[in-house]
Amino acid sequence: MPTAREIARFLGARSVGSTSPLPILDIVDDSRSVCAGDAYLAIPGARRHGLDFEDDVAAAGAALVISDRPARLLPTVVVDDPRRIAGPLADWFHRRPSADLAVYGVTGTNGKSSTAAMVHAGLVGAGREPGLMSGIEITGPGVALAPTRTTPEATVVHRTLDLFRRGGCDSAVVEVSSHAAVHRRVDGVRFRSVALTNLAPEHLDFHGSMEAYYRAKTSLFTADRTGRAVVCVDDEHGRRLAREVGVPVTTCSVSDTPADVHAVDVRAPDTEADHLGHRFVVHTPVGDAEVRLQVLGPHQVANAVVAAAVLVGDGLPVEAVAQGISALRSIPGRCEPGRVGQLFTALVDHMHNVAGHRATLPYLRSRTPGRLIVVIGATGDRDPAKRRPIGATAAAYADLVVVTDESPGSEDPAAIRAEVTAGAVGAGRAEVLEVADRDEAFRVAVTGARRGDTIVVAGRGSDLRREYGSQVVAFDDHARLAQAVADLTPWTGPGTGGPPARRT
Repeated sequence: MPTAREIARFLGARSVGSTSPLPILDIVDDSRSVCAGDAYLAIPGARRHGLDFEDDVAAAGAALVISDRPARLLPTVVVDDPRRIAGPLADWFHRRPSADLAVYGVTGTNGKSSTAAMVHAGLVGAGREPGLMSGIEITGPGVALAPTRTTPEATVVHRTLDLFRRGGCDSAVVEVSSHAAVHRRVDGVRFRSVALTNLAPEHLDFHGSMEAYYRAKTSLFTADRTGRAVVCVDDEHGRRLAREVGVPVTTCSVSDTPADVHAVDVRAPDTEADHLGHRFVVHTPVGDAEVRLQVLGPHQVANAVVAAAVLVGDGLPVEAVAQGISALRSIPGRCEPGRVGQLFTALVDHMHNVAGHRATLPYLRSRTPGRLIVVIGATGDRDPAKRRPIGATAAAYADLVVVTDESPGSEDPAAIRAEVTAGAVGAGRAEVLEVADRDEAFRVAVTGARRGDTIVVAGRGSDLRREYGSQVVAFDDHARLAQAVADLTPWTGPGTGGPPARRT
């Protein structure tokens, strides 16, 4: 492990205070995770500076601080911009793990996590040993972490890639958000390819405009970051990127046959036995293969095509990739069914913007002989302009909309609900109920469900945390919905032992 002096030399920075000649054990940017012998990277944040927690990291045994000003208690390597050097430093400290792995990045507005999961499944199908770093899960040989954001900070990204490498991985899939691009969380990562799924209005409170959002996403598609681009050309932003990108590009599409990789003969599930997912043939420059999806929703066809384009474009055999994607049984929080013997369908899905609702709700409407019941809310401290539109979009397809709290953060939950409710009521189609307590909202939805109905809890997906101001509470939509179904509906499954165990 490098010493403090070697770190300062790598950064070309000055040291303040007496540094130890002992090796630094790790570089950590979260004060709560610092252990004895670590270097603490103190980054200025929107509300607090990392050095505000200097007393805590000193008490934990930190050996060094890296920041833009000297620490009071600990020797410091002083740099101009701690966030800018975080990625290159972590990459160097962990011996450049992405240089030894085939790293595939996935970005876009919707479908990032699903596509990343499918790339991972396709790698497994092709006999590779991949790790996965997404907003749903961080998993690999000997690695099982619960993510707290879509893309971790740079220190965590490179440390995790090193863990993948040491565990025997030969490849890795990394989901990359626009926030991660702006905050330089994947700086220093050498991508084999980066894929764009789509682009729709999202996080405009952060980016300010669609052009800035586009620029944040497309900053990943440069020669110093990736060897190849994979671009879905089913929207105007994808077509623009395919024209502008400065690296070799593979285009893909659900329906555009001039695209390098595209879907043909797309078939919706038409029998109860084949209810789980769509079938299609993926056409590629090196051959065709049938994909039989087990995950729900027509939008998953586009995600699967992008995943296939990523891997076939990198030389993996199309048949093996298609078999791997077809073997993927479910994706947590993505049209994830909860089955506890009830006579109606109960699903949890991450759809949290208008584009996501429009991709999923018409499909659920078409598959529901009874009523479509949608439970929605909106997350605080982000994208206030989308609250009324998501309420209106949900109500355009649903028979009953139950508006509830999601994760309000520092905002007034009632004010957030009022915006979503106003949008739903304004659509003038569905019955709309406002139920503040999320558990109670689930119970209201379940109580109103009958044979042939579909309940979908939208917005949070696999997120297991809700934030109320500074308070963080555990809440698993899938487990809580299953609990409501089990408590309020009669068991109709086999045997007499009651419903199966719920996910915890």
